[in-house]
Amino acid sequence: MNRRFSALAVSAVAVGGFFVTSAPAHAALSADRGAVTAKAAVTCNEGQMRQQIANLKSKAAKLKQLGETAAARKALADAAALQKRLDACLKADENQSKPFPR
Repeated sequence: MNRRFSALAVSAVAVGGFFVTSAPAHAALSADRGAVTAKAAVTCNEGQMRQQIANLKSKAAKLKQLGETAAARKALADAAALQKRLDACLKADENQSKPFPR
């Protein structure tokens, strides 16, 4: 009797765990079937980003000349972050798969 009770308890926990973990997956799957999804194309304006980087670097140089080293470091950090984003964008453009490769 004791073994039967523990076996039923373990089975109930296992089945309950299965339903708890699988229910969100089924709900997401059924909700996604009827939904229309559109992926937004992320485009990088290379010229504009390069201009912003140049502006930030010149701003940093002016701030450094005025003695505002903390603000100059922040402007250089912003320029570096923008450069990193531009590099990632250019790399993604190079590596994207074409619909009809030549």
